[in-house]
Amino acid sequence: MSSRRVAVVGAGMAAARLAQQLHAHGGPTETVVYGAEPQAPYNRALLADVIAGRHRAGSLALPTGDAEVRTGTEVVAVDIRGRTLTLADGSREAYDDVVFATGAEPVLPPLDGLAGAAGGLADASGCLTGATGGLRTGLHVLRSLDDCARLARDADTASRAVVIGGGVLGVGVARALAARGLSVEIVHQGPHLVERHLDRRAGAALRTALGRLGVGVHPGERAPAPDSGPGVTLTGGRRLDADLVVLTCGVRPRTGLARAAGLPVRRGVVVDDTLACAPHTYAVGDCAEHGTTVHGLATTAWEQADVLAARLSGAGPGARYTGSRPMSRLTAGPVEYAAFGACGDADEEGADVLRIGDATRGAYKKLVLRGDRIVGAILVGDLATAGSLTRAFLTGRPVGRDPLSLLTVPPRVPSARVVEESRT
Repeated sequence: MSSRRVAVVGAGMAAARLAQQLHAHGGPTETVVYGAEPQAPYNRALLADVIAGRHRAGSLALPTGDAEVRTGTEVVAVDIRGRTLTLADGSREAYDDVVFATGAEPVLPPLDGLAGAAGGLADASGCLTGATGGLRTGLHVLRSLDDCARLARDADTASRAVVIGGGVLGVGVARALAARGLSVEIVHQGPHLVERHLDRRAGAALRTALGRLGVGVHPGERAPAPDSGPGVTLTGGRRLDADLVVLTCGVRPRTGLARAAGLPVRRGVVVDDTLACAPHTYAVGDCAEHGTTVHGLATTAWEQADVLAARLSGAGPGARYTGSRPMSRLTAGPVEYAAFGACGDADEEGADVLRIGDATRGAYKKLVLRGDRIVGAILVGDLATAGSLTRAFLTGRPVGRDPLSLLTVPPRVPSARVVEESRT
């Protein structure tokens, strides 16, 4: 049987997982991964830990099986009908199946004065459209190893930093810069930190934990524009001095190439349960939109890559992707949390909710139950039970007569614990 050439456009975490799984299945496929960055695929989720000094940049490499990985090779056009790719050097290459794994790009807030002399960084929606080296001196994003190197270099000579955006990445970056000895302030326009994944009390616990590292948090605030000098001025007029400013305002699916190829695009490249968006054409990871949802999480990208690898290799031709359960986690160091499922303040209606607060350890735990099944949970500051909770959540097994035991590690129960149970 002749092999099928699978072209993977993009060399991020989803692409690496797909290549590795295609190799593991051992089917009749020849995989070529095209990446615009000079580095082979690496674990982008650990970039903040490189800033903190917990990982070396070279240790982030991801396995890709027997795939041919073409670094520094940008795909500039895809001919869906002719099944050919056009590369930046003008050459063309044929494929049998193509997978868009183009990931996401950082979102720039709609602020004036972000670009340096290079200019032209953002499109009309406020998203970066190219390399971030054109940002004005002292401004940073963190999406690539090059971004990481630039931020680490500037952090070496800085003493104060402002992080604009208090989501998952913003908290991770603030923690990392604090670990390097910088005084850090987070400016976040949301009501509390990581509001997409945490409830109000968990956000407050996270703020307390960051405060112990010397990180200040300003929720419900915006910085209309970076100052002409170091620092930012908030909408209320308060000025925050800084040697460097990091923009962590979220990401947007990178869909320009797919749109130009005539593929269906809403927020992301629209795919069905087979992850197809056209004949012999697929999308996985941060650029993919399935069932109106763009997940933007590594675990989801891997789940999608696993399904597609099974289909393309022939190991599981009937494999289908039916969605992912939301999960978010920040680990290592003194600031850590885990959240999964329906666990926000709005998810409590009609549910049984268990909470444990431990002021002495700065911990907060929450369990959301519907009947005898876990539908959501939050852990802040103490992840000892994260594994058992996650397994119970994913398998859907009944919690038993003592669900509180899922939040504690026997036999020790902290004496300072305050337990609250609510039925809303």
